[in-house]
Amino acid sequence: MRQLAQLQPTDTSFIGTHLPDAAAKRILVVDDDEFIRNMFSAYLNENYIASTAASSDEALVELAKDTYGLVVSDIQMPGRNGVELLREIRLRYPDTAVIMISGIDRPQRIRDALQQGAVDYLVKPCELEVLSFAVERALERRELTLTARSYRADLERQNIELSERKAELERLQAQIVHSEKMAGLGQLAAGIAHELNNPAGFIYGNMDLIRGYLGRLELILSIYERTKLPEPEATELEITKQEIGYDLLLPDLRSMIADCLEGAERIRDVVQNLRLFSRLDDAEFKPVDLHESLDSTIRLLSRYYGVGVRLVRKYGKLPLVHCYAGQLNQVWTNLLVNAAQSINGEGEVSVSTAVESSAAVIRISDTGCGIEPEHINRIFDPFFTTKPIGEGTGLGLSISYGIIEKHGGAISVESKRGTGSTFKVSIPIENHRSNHHQ
Repeated sequence: MRQLAQLQPTDTSFIGTHLPDAAAKRILVVDDDEFIRNMFSAYLNENYIASTAASSDEALVELAKDTYGLVVSDIQMPGRNGVELLREIRLRYPDTAVIMISGIDRPQRIRDALQQGAVDYLVKPCELEVLSFAVERALERRELTLTARSYRADLERQNIELSERKAELERLQAQIVHSEKMAGLGQLAAGIAHELNNPAGFIYGNMDLIRGYLGRLELILSIYERTKLPEPEATELEITKQEIGYDLLLPDLRSMIADCLEGAERIRDVVQNLRLFSRLDDAEFKPVDLHESLDSTIRLLSRYYGVGVRLVRKYGKLPLVHCYAGQLNQVWTNLLVNAAQSINGEGEVSVSTAVESSAAVIRISDTGCGIEPEHINRIFDPFFTTKPIGEGTGLGLSISYGIIEKHGGAISVESKRGTGSTFKVSIPIENHRSNHHQ
């Protein structure tokens, strides 16, 4: 009398939105036989909200107007048959279950319907109790499928959130480690600067005094040169002057004093640059001269520039910018070192500044090797580096990104392979932040 097909797994690749509960109660009966259509509809209306359609086309119109949890469709109908309707439903409304009914009891027909996505196959004449059982089971299965799909979507979303949190945690941990190292380096630099400052001052001050004293001695010696001595003393003096190289003695002394003064000045400048770079006295958020910050960093990185690598400054007019100076020095260091290292042979690194839209904009450009297109979107990721093992940690740009973000600014890059790269840093000029953001 009847045949009730075994359930087959449905396609769960489509992750849709869980339909409202009301949709599970809505059933569409599709059959060209009015008697059967009305009989099924009347019976199902006892527990569900049943509607009818006399053809596949009418069914598609109904499905477009409202949401149905289940379609009960005959296979043999004029025009578009039930299998074609099944395909359309699976394509357009994947959350709607379909039960196929046919007077043909052939295994191949049943197999084809189930493979197309039907959840069940009933054979006419179909007892109403069997239909009720099939409908109940189809709707339960649909609800389980939607629930499982929703759980899977939630799990995927949670996995993505966990992955993002893990990456953020790694970035923060790396930033903390790097910040501690930079703080230690800053303390070391400040200590060295302090220890060198006094002896360098002594040397510079004493050499300046010696130069003055030498000038006074030269006055006395010039008087002796003009004084006429008795012949024996004059002869002895001339012999002694030749023996000690008197004619070259004073010029050499002046030259040595000048060299010592220049060396002392250079030591004084290094000490000053170390003090500016460490900025231990600038742990507060306050107005800073960015040109001074850039220049002090450039002087400390002088070993990267010179032979083969030219550095060009194109400074515009900048007002004082509210920032943490010591942290920005870390950014300039990372960008300037990367720019110099990207140049293999001869090239140029330029540093330009300007005011754009109430922000100080610093561009550091190089004529180096450039960045591969597939790496552009990853260069600010923690631990990502294209340098050989042992030469890069992949933290420099990530830390720089975090520092600029903390200042309410932005950092971006434009690069072309074989041509060079330009890093653009924007920092709000008026950015009053409290110390707890440090």
